[in-house]
Amino acid sequence: MQHARSDMVRVILWMTGGLVSFSAMAVSVRALTGTFSVFEMQSFRTAGGIIILLALALARPALRRELPPRHFGLHLTRNVIHFMAGLGWVSALTVLPLATVFAIEFTMPAWTALLALIFLGERMTVSRAGSVLLGFVGVLVILRPGLASVHPAALLVLGAALGYAITFVITKKLTATIGTYTILVWMNGIQLPLALAGSDPAFLTRLGPGTILPALAMGLTGIASHYCVTRAFRYGDATVVVPIDFLRVPLIALVGWLFYAEGIDLFVLAGAAIIATGILWNVRSETRR
Repeated sequence: MQHARSDMVRVILWMTGGLVSFSAMAVSVRALTGTFSVFEMQSFRTAGGIIILLALALARPALRRELPPRHFGLHLTRNVIHFMAGLGWVSALTVLPLATVFAIEFTMPAWTALLALIFLGERMTVSRAGSVLLGFVGVLVILRPGLASVHPAALLVLGAALGYAITFVITKKLTATIGTYTILVWMNGIQLPLALAGSDPAFLTRLGPGTILPALAMGLTGIASHYCVTRAFRYGDATVVVPIDFLRVPLIALVGWLFYAEGIDLFVLAGAAIIATGILWNVRSETRR
């Protein structure tokens, strides 16, 4: 019981780092929109990740032993799917309100729970199922389908949600035998050439005083977010980790309101409350195991 409680605390702390990083990345995307394409933004993210990871390998020689990949097929599959999902996510961020993008994305836990049940054999407890269900209901309350028009870009986010769910399940499988560093190195190493292939060869010449910091932030938050999520998976099942990620919705809604004057209405607040209820229920249940 004490061990389960300790692991749950670690999951919460690592996911908190992930939530902050993902939100900061969304702000960076907004700052770069209009100057750089989605491929070029992904180039900043993956190049920054490679630089940080190789610097760590130079500082800590022991990490160099983790560079050769195991299960390369899984790495390749995971990262091609993740890259395509990332393109959809970034594209949607350029045209939709931040809270809308993050809310639609949270159809992902339903996919993750189903895929984890089928491919990882994870147990679907009442609290886990309830947390996912309440999270999905909260998202529906925020989006109000049928009561408000849905932008075509919402379909990109739905596709990204399914793609991220697949990569989360593969990540959980990889973390059973492979360290976080290896996963992150090959994530950026595989995705950087894909991003550069769709970028203007001279895109770096468009960097200016207003875009240098957001470009650097893309690289830093990109690696930080995935490091935090990968670490969280070491201490909790996918169906425990992912529902906590629902907190991104109210957090990014607050960011959108503060920085971009995006309105927060009662539906957003009500949906956030439903999401939080599901998370707290699951956390309480997991710490009692």
